[in-house]
Amino acid sequence: MDVRELGQTLSNWGRWGTDDERGTTNLITPEALVAAAQLVRQGKVFDLGINFDSSGPQPGGARNNPVHLMSATGVGQDFRGGFCYADDYVIMQLQCATQWDGLAHVFYDGQLYNGFPASEVTPKGTLHVGIEKQGKGITGRGVLLDIAALKDVRWLEPGYAITPADLDAAAAREGVTIRSGDIVLFRTGWRRFFVETGSAADYMKSEPGLGLACCEWLHRHEVAAVCSDNFGIEVQPPERAEDSLPVHMILIRDMGMTLGEIFDLEELAADCEADGVWEFLFSAPVLKVTGGVGSPINPLALK
Repeated sequence: MDVRELGQTLSNWGRWGTDDERGTTNLITPEALVAAAQLVRQGKVFDLGINFDSSGPQPGGARNNPVHLMSATGVGQDFRGGFCYADDYVIMQLQCATQWDGLAHVFYDGQLYNGFPASEVTPKGTLHVGIEKQGKGITGRGVLLDIAALKDVRWLEPGYAITPADLDAAAAREGVTIRSGDIVLFRTGWRRFFVETGSAADYMKSEPGLGLACCEWLHRHEVAAVCSDNFGIEVQPPERAEDSLPVHMILIRDMGMTLGEIFDLEELAADCEADGVWEFLFSAPVLKVTGGVGSPINPLALK
C-alpha cells in the first residue's frame, strides 16, 4: 500500500478534537495511569537514557554529540566566608541522544499532525504541536518487547525489518498483552552494537527497526508511544527504495505518535529476562522547550 494511503487509513486527525496537539498520548487515561502505578512492587529503578557527552553515537554533520562547558569553576572567586560555586552549560541539538521525536518533527504535503500547516514550523520553533504540549509527561504502563532475545542474537542485523508477527511472538514469549495506552519499548540490541563496536558511523549507517506493517499493529493496539534502542525507530534502509522515513511519516504526521529513540535497554532487558516481569511504570517527561520539535530525556522504568 502507498504510504499516503496507509497514513490516511490510520489517521487520528480529529479523533481528540480539531485543536488536539498531543496525539496518541491522549490514550493514557487517568485509569490507565493509576493501573500503571500499581506495577511498582520491587522498588527497582532503571534509567534508560545514555549519557549526554562527547562519547555519544552522533558522527557529526546533521547532528553532533553534546558539548558540555563550565562557565564557573571556582577559580578566581573571592567571596566572603570562603564560598565558591560552579556553573555549567550544554550546547546540543535536542535530538542528539536519548530523546522524544515530537509531533512537529516530521511532516509531508504541507501539513503537520491534525492538519496544522507545516508553514508554522519557523526558525524560532513550531507554532503548533510543539514538544511543550507533552508537558504533563509521558508516563504510563511500559512494556518491553525484546526482539533480539526472541531471535536469540546479540543484536539484529542492520536492515532487518521487524514485523507484526515478531512483535506478537515477543509478547507471547514474555506472557504480556499490549493494552490501550501502553508505551511499547522494543529492543533490537543496536545500543549494544554501538557500545561493543564503538563505531558511530556504522551505528548510524543503517539499523534494524520497525517495518511499515508495524504501523497498523501500533494503531490497532492503541499504543500511546513507541521507543527503541536504535537511532530512528524504523528499519534503515527502508523496505522500499522510493521511501525515505515512511514509518515516521505515518506514526508522527498521521497517527500523532511521539517516538522515543536511542534508549539503553540492556539492564532493563536483563532484569526482565531474570524475573519474567516485562511490564513496569514508565516515565519520561519532556523538557518544555516552547515550540520545540523534540526533547532530550532520561526515561525511567520502575518495577
